[in-house]
Amino acid sequence: MNKQICISFSGNGGKTENRIMQIFRRILEERSDVIVGIDIKAEINISMKIKSGIGKEGYEIADGTGGDIEIIGNDELGLLYGVGKFLRTSRYGNRDFIPGTWRGISIPEKEIRGVFFATHFLNYYHAASIEEIERYIEELALWGVNLIGFWFDMHHYKSINDPEAIEMIGRLHAVVSCAKDIGLKVLMVSLSNEAYDNSPQELRADWTCGHDGYTKQPAGHYHVELCPNKPGGLELLLKWREEVFRAFSDVKLDYLAMAAYDQGGCTCSKCAPWGSNGYLYTLEKMVKLAKEYYPDIKSILVTWRFDIFTTGEWDGLAKAFKECPDWVDYLLVDSSGGISPECFINNCVTGRLPLINFPEISMIGTVPWGGFGANPLPQYLQESYSKSKDNISGGVVYSEGIYEDINKIIVNQLYWDPSRSAYDIVKEYIGYEYSIDLTEQILKVIQSLEKSLPRQEIITGYMNYCRADNTGEVKISKFIIKNREEIN
Repeated sequence: MNKQICISFSGNGGKTENRIMQIFRRILEERSDVIVGIDIKAEINISMKIKSGIGKEGYEIADGTGGDIEIIGNDELGLLYGVGKFLRTSRYGNRDFIPGTWRGISIPEKEIRGVFFATHFLNYYHAASIEEIERYIEELALWGVNLIGFWFDMHHYKSINDPEAIEMIGRLHAVVSCAKDIGLKVLMVSLSNEAYDNSPQELRADWTCGHDGYTKQPAGHYHVELCPNKPGGLELLLKWREEVFRAFSDVKLDYLAMAAYDQGGCTCSKCAPWGSNGYLYTLEKMVKLAKEYYPDIKSILVTWRFDIFTTGEWDGLAKAFKECPDWVDYLLVDSSGGISPECFINNCVTGRLPLINFPEISMIGTVPWGGFGANPLPQYLQESYSKSKDNISGGVVYSEGIYEDINKIIVNQLYWDPSRSAYDIVKEYIGYEYSIDLTEQILKVIQSLEKSLPRQEIITGYMNYCRADNTGEVKISKFIIKNREEIN
């Protein structure tokens, strides 16, 4: 006979609370074939409630009266995360369920714990069904994620009225709505001067190097981006961006991150160096436009790849921000290598704005990314995070698919509790996703994958090649390659 479980909620039972109960019930029934009832007496009774005072987004799991189990959230998200912890520490079997014995209080340390979905080039987030994406968002949220990021990549389309653009906006709208329904915040990511495929030739940005301090061509440039300093360039950029803001005006966006590079940027004399000149000029106008549609939106200045193609961008930013502008709320401080520049690790450029990082968990050393399957990186992520954890307010991981699922969990659980070991997080992941009984065996497989998976990455004329040496340490060497044929 199937075991019976009762879950109940003491409260008003609003939309988000009901979604949490649905998620809880679905996972219990899928994993163990138990019979889950609502507000009835059963063999196992779990009561859920919201009670402030624990700490923002925190939760408590405690023993109640008569053998009942209580999951208490400080708020809606706290309740969701408490359900996640309970589910991960429980055991499942055919027609059986053994409740987790973890009891205590847990409060996240970092404010922002996000995942950015790269929705382009027919990757997982572009190709999977909306139903599958929605379920994946729910699974991530149970691990403490509180933000989902998305990008409407314009360069694929002729205009916002392009049929394929309309289809993509509908898809992204569904993703955003799912995140909102369970209480998560939403981040819109874009490039500050991105443009459509048929952008006016006469307004296009310069992408060449060898002048105005640029020694390398900006990577990822599609050559359709616009220069904001050409007559009419900024006006057209703002017109296109307003169309995008309007397309999502019925959804409350919480954050806006408009990057300088990859793709993007302009190397002309009026814009250079882009990161501390043309980019800041353009970004300020974009943020002020965004606030007309989303008055409470927070803006993130993205320093990704500063001083990679030219110099003076960090120094220029420091000078520009001697007095913090009122249109910037956060600085995203990671470089393309996943490790924050020393000036930000030491928090000496500006300590007046919260810093967040942008861990690259998808492509590190694997070309093509996703082509090798799972790429667990517990050692790398632990070491990388330890360098900046004391100075950041969290971050948003860059994700191309589900093959790096474990990396998302490692980083976001480190945001939750920076004192945890990455391997401790991995063990909890194994126990939930595979089997508590096989934890040590699967951990060895994961460690072996990190040490042995061949990794190589092309970055602006260089190839980083990473392999573990005989001590198990991941070493990175860098050398110039003359052409792509040398990779093979």
